[in-house]
Amino acid sequence: METLSKRHSTLSHNLEEVPAQKESRQLSRHNTTGHALRTKDKPVRISEEFERELSARRKAFRRLSRRRPKEPAEEEDRVLMGTRIGEGHQNYVLMYNMLTGIRIGVGRVSAKMGRPVEEEDFLAAHKLAFDVTGDELTPGAKYDFKFKDYAPWVFRHLREKFGIDPADYLISLTSKYILSELGSPGKSGSFFYYSRDYRFIIKTIHHTEHVFMRKILKSYYNHVVENPDTLLCRYYGLHRVKLPHGRKIHFVVMANVFPPNKDIHETYDLKGSTLGRLTPDEEIKKNPHAVMKDLNWEKRGRKLQLGPKKRKLFISQLVRDVKLLISLNIMDYSLLIGIHNLIRGNQDGIRNSTLQCFQPDTKTAQRRATLMNRRQSKAQVYRKAIAQANPDKLDASELPEDPFDERSKCVFYADEGGLRSTDEEDRPTSSIYFVGVIDILTPYDMKKKSEHFFKSMTQDKNAISAVKPASYGDRFMGFMAKTIEHDQDIPHEYHLSKHKNTRRFHH
Repeated sequence: METLSKRHSTLSHNLEEVPAQKESRQLSRHNTTGHALRTKDKPVRISEEFERELSARRKAFRRLSRRRPKEPAEEEDRVLMGTRIGEGHQNYVLMYNMLTGIRIGVGRVSAKMGRPVEEEDFLAAHKLAFDVTGDELTPGAKYDFKFKDYAPWVFRHLREKFGIDPADYLISLTSKYILSELGSPGKSGSFFYYSRDYRFIIKTIHHTEHVFMRKILKSYYNHVVENPDTLLCRYYGLHRVKLPHGRKIHFVVMANVFPPNKDIHETYDLKGSTLGRLTPDEEIKKNPHAVMKDLNWEKRGRKLQLGPKKRKLFISQLVRDVKLLISLNIMDYSLLIGIHNLIRGNQDGIRNSTLQCFQPDTKTAQRRATLMNRRQSKAQVYRKAIAQANPDKLDASELPEDPFDERSKCVFYADEGGLRSTDEEDRPTSSIYFVGVIDILTPYDMKKKSEHFFKSMTQDKNAISAVKPASYGDRFMGFMAKTIEHDQDIPHEYHLSKHKNTRRFHH
């Protein structure tokens, strides 16, 4: 009791020495260790300013301790809705998720024992949910993206028919991919990227195109089975990806008409229509590698140099393909032609100047996080790496030096990945053509019928793009026959439509 009195008397004595100042008080705990001060320690006074700072820090610490870690969906929103690292960065994230979903979906179906395609396979759809690392999640769990794989068994068989090895397909579709600065030669309103080896195109499509493709899939499949050398766009997969709170994006995987090992010196998108089918000279001057159209082809006096043998093969296959498109009520397609001049070769470095490469460095990011002892999940590390990545210029020397094996199985891609020009003696000349019919998912529906009706009131109804499928096919074939240098042995009549006995070419 005496000791206690002494202590209080000392305290009172000290307080008397510092007369009633509100701005300072004694510390009961050590300001660094937080331990209670022993009674024999000399009392420590603190100022009001220091007390306020200390109080604020303690409150902040308690608040941070109570905060729950961010859920994956919140983190994803932060990445997508914050400052974007580069132009179109949301598309880069979306593309990364697309490729992750494809690898897992295709890997599953490829691992199963082979069996014939059945009727229900054309309507099948498998839905999966993933985090960004590709780990499959249980239903209802927080996800980075959802992935839907349509008719996986049918597309497995289509890849086999086109000579695509399952292992090669998965190796090509890694998280590294290529962007083109040239834009799509086909329809606008969609974006597309190339696989890391320039072998495949991953392209977004509208929901209406997705619905239509599922509708015609069986007819397309049967046509490929009967026509292994078809010039129609080669589809390898139909998928859908959905981000949290985002819209559903449909996309296809298809063959790239152009090869990885050759520069394309001129590119044309030909529909057989002349109305508005011209790429202006100013645009070509700005971008010498711009996609040109029908009137550019005619203005430049271009012709396909195909000898009698290749001429017959080309026109015969094109007629069979157009017949199918007419029967499916399809129009608005075009023939994509890429020309490689063997004399110029690759000296212009066109691919180096027009292609970019995107590859998030997730491995380095993971190693860095481990070294710094950060408590981050693998998914969080991946999200950050993707968010900070930007495309770099492509080095064409990284692309394959030879055309892919499946090209040699098709007569139109057997000459160094394309169709070598030949003279009238069927001897090779100085060009290689890379050709394919693209944009085959547009039916002649009410929208196109209305377009035809209104445009035909002020313009030549035979020259506009939106015409009936039979008329479109006739005009298309007539123009394609004229693209060939020596067309004297090309028949002027073919049975293109069931509704009319013949469709006459207009030479």
